[in-house]
Amino acid sequence: MIPYLKTQITGDLTAEGQRAIVREYLQMRILQSLQNAGAMIPLAFHGGTALRLLYQLPCYSEDLDFALERQPEQYDFRKYLTAIQRDLAAETYNVEIRVNERNVVHSAFIRFRGLYYQLGISPHETEVLAIKLEIDTNPPAKAGLDTTLVQHHVTVHLQHHDQASLLAGKLHAILQREYVKGRDWYDLYWYLNQSQWASPNFDMLNNALDQSGWEKDAIIADNWRGNVLERLAQLDWERVVEDVQRFLMNQEELVEFKAETIKDLLVG
Repeated sequence: MIPYLKTQITGDLTAEGQRAIVREYLQMRILQSLQNAGAMIPLAFHGGTALRLLYQLPCYSEDLDFALERQPEQYDFRKYLTAIQRDLAAETYNVEIRVNERNVVHSAFIRFRGLYYQLGISPHETEVLAIKLEIDTNPPAKAGLDTTLVQHHVTVHLQHHDQASLLAGKLHAILQREYVKGRDWYDLYWYLNQSQWASPNFDMLNNALDQSGWEKDAIIADNWRGNVLERLAQLDWERVVEDVQRFLMNQEELVEFKAETIKDLLVG
């Protein structure tokens, strides 16, 4: 499929834009392998890449994040990784997989050595494109599930967290992540601009907060915005912008992506 990829990175794209398209194509191929291996029965897709592929979030993402939500007896991480390697190696991709199953969150880096060079994006023959796959094997209870057919490069039928639970997961990251991740705040900015988006799943959010040692009052409809505003006030906004800037599909969005704008959306 390398000839197909070459047709996708023509035109006036920057090198960063080309890299993002290649990464997103491979994300879809990995999701296709996971679906074919039966992973969409026990697992639910969530996180920033889920927003991008399911709801067209105008921001590229790097990782594929899942939660083990049902029928855990069917979960087989090694089987899924074997399927991914087999499917992609059959098309002559140079695929390496590094696995870590020692923690509650199982992870793997799926590495493509030399692909950017083959596509003419990089002058370095050994440069690696890596996509991280993470599975939370003990996710917070009460997540809602949905399924969506996604047609983007390939066709996949994905089980994923529903809208309320996706927002709850993002609020948990914003309130509890130990470091500043600008893409969290861009995702929230995007959520707040979606007039028809569901309210947060507070049951799931509070279960997640309990797991991560939250010491304040439970989050409810009356206080979640206030808690986010407190966190917003602590940020170095330049660091937020620096993190998210290279992932944005339209750099002109930075004009509106400001702490003051998010504050207005939360208060308004």
